[in-house]
Amino acid sequence: MAFVILLIIGLGLLNLYSSVESSPAKSGLFTTQVQWYVICCLAMIVVFAINYHFYDAAAYWLYGAAVVLLILVLLVGKTAKGSSRWIELGFFSFQPSELSKIAFALCLARYFSQYPKTEGYRLGDLAIPFGLLAAPTILMLMQPDLGTAMLHVLIFASVCVFVGLRTRTLVGLGFSAIAAAPLMWFFGLKDYQRLRVLTLLDPESDPLGSGYHIRQSLIAIGSGRFIGKGYLHGTQTRLQFLPEQHTDFIFSVLSEEWGFLGAAFVLILFFALIVWGVSVAARSKDNFGSILAFGMVSILFWHVFINVGMALGIMPVVGVVLPFFSYGRTAIFTMLVAVTLLLNINSRRSMFE
Repeated sequence: MAFVILLIIGLGLLNLYSSVESSPAKSGLFTTQVQWYVICCLAMIVVFAINYHFYDAAAYWLYGAAVVLLILVLLVGKTAKGSSRWIELGFFSFQPSELSKIAFALCLARYFSQYPKTEGYRLGDLAIPFGLLAAPTILMLMQPDLGTAMLHVLIFASVCVFVGLRTRTLVGLGFSAIAAAPLMWFFGLKDYQRLRVLTLLDPESDPLGSGYHIRQSLIAIGSGRFIGKGYLHGTQTRLQFLPEQHTDFIFSVLSEEWGFLGAAFVLILFFALIVWGVSVAARSKDNFGSILAFGMVSILFWHVFINVGMALGIMPVVGVVLPFFSYGRTAIFTMLVAVTLLLNINSRRSMFE
């Protein structure tokens, strides 16, 4: 699987180069991304070398540190485009909400492995996990960072289904989510976030305003046809018609230049990675390793699903990056930690056999 991961990273870097090469203001981002990969790979050697059971003992501390960082973002964070998501350290900035996904999954793995319920969890059993979800999610909505907050909810729901819920609990949560939707719409979302959802239903209602991103993305994807326009020959990309083409809409760059064939190949690689991750979770010999592996898979899966859905116009634009393709230093670190923890758990299975 290491080959597949390296192949995804290599293709991601090639695609990022194409997305920024035609823009003098962004061309340096490719070099920054490569340098960050080198730094992160050194850090991943340490993450892999430490037995993952150490992270079991440290899970609550890491979660607490992530929550503190999220509070610091609100107090002293750098504001850009109306959101306070970054902590500036002078020589570089980082996004605590990205790190929070790993810490939150670790925390859930620790809790559910400590308190297993063979007959399935009842609603009352989930009071503490709900509290663990609420703290980072509320803080992220205050930034505001709807996409990462939504990812935390999806990671939580995925892990809950994996550890097992009673049928009555599952039905109750489903009805609660439906009942909470209007409250979230009127009191949880800001005006521009509601507009993004409405644009999803009718992208042609404001083609030069709120519907511009989706419209340009669909033009880029459609113009790629079956085999694409060729590497570094995407007109939508090179003429900068495609907004946020090095982050949120990097999949549209891929589709325009490599067509359906190239986009399908990359999705097959992600599918192979996710299936392998689920097999690691299924074959792990201890509860913590199993739940943690599934948590890491959830992070990867929902990132791919939402980002590709955004590019195709079937999901609202919520700023979720495509793993290993989109530019972003903290995001790269988070994704590398996720796959390194999967490799860590997989390599130590023999200890229990």
